[in-house]
Amino acid sequence: MTRQRSIFACVLAALIVPFAAGQARAQADFPNRPIHFIVGFAAGGGNDLFARLVVQKFQQNTGATAVIENKVGAGGRLSSEYVAHAAADGYTVLVGATGQMSIAAAIFPNLNYHPTKSFIALNMIASFPLVLVVPVSHPAKTVKELVAWAKANPEKSNYGTSSPAFTIASELLKLKTGMPAVAIPYKSSNESNLSVVGGQTTFTISDGPPAIPLVTGGKTRALAVTGSERSPELPGVPSMAEAGLPEVDTQLWSGFFVPAGTPAPVVEKLTKELGRALSDAGVQDGLKKMAVKPGGPTGAAFAKRIDADIKTFGDVVKAAKLTFQQ
Repeated sequence: MTRQRSIFACVLAALIVPFAAGQARAQADFPNRPIHFIVGFAAGGGNDLFARLVVQKFQQNTGATAVIENKVGAGGRLSSEYVAHAAADGYTVLVGATGQMSIAAAIFPNLNYHPTKSFIALNMIASFPLVLVVPVSHPAKTVKELVAWAKANPEKSNYGTSSPAFTIASELLKLKTGMPAVAIPYKSSNESNLSVVGGQTTFTISDGPPAIPLVTGGKTRALAVTGSERSPELPGVPSMAEAGLPEVDTQLWSGFFVPAGTPAPVVEKLTKELGRALSDAGVQDGLKKMAVKPGGPTGAAFAKRIDADIKTFGDVVKAAKLTFQQ
């Protein structure tokens, strides 16, 4: 029996050693075939544009072949599910956004993946605050005045929203100020901003690209940007912290992820090269033109940020008793 075991061990070792050597060579040669970057939103949208800008430079720097794939559906969640179940070899990379990652984990108890358990976080591509706007004809010139007006006119106070992210930001403002406001759903943040222009809604909190042109064009009035810093695109608009509401700090982001179990050498190589692409001056300028802050935490620090976001968003959902359809 001992002799048989010895023979079996030798055979097993003979099989394992070449396999392990082959795996090591594959990781050392990475990438030696096309890398697929999976975007959960349509071509031409913010996350798609972010990805194409960075991935193009990644290709130039590394000589690797990279393919952008748009797998649209369920607010980006279909793309997350796809990558979560893809081979953990570094050849399938998710371009994940706050909505499909930390917000989804906070609002959907039966989510088929977890942002920091099903994935390894690589690089944050960019982050950005949201903008609170009201009609130019509205009497409120500050957040404090808006809150006072809403409390005095509860039957008239409402807000436009097109996604859970904007709903949570608006409800967080309500929770921290006690102001009343009924949510009015729209299909896009462009529509919710136009509802403010037309006076159908009292305010909206949304992303910068659709909001900023209307503010600078005199169609709406910006009262604040979420967070502690002013937006370079709206230097005259105070931050929520300056408005006396530092807790209203909703920041959205986009980043790169690979499936959990991806070998460490591959993770390190991707993180390094994507970081090199992100640090390029042309990429930085391109991202800034889209009203976002380039770069951010990587690896474990990025994952820690995501877990913190999940808790923050979850607390708002629970306190405001919000429900969302999955």
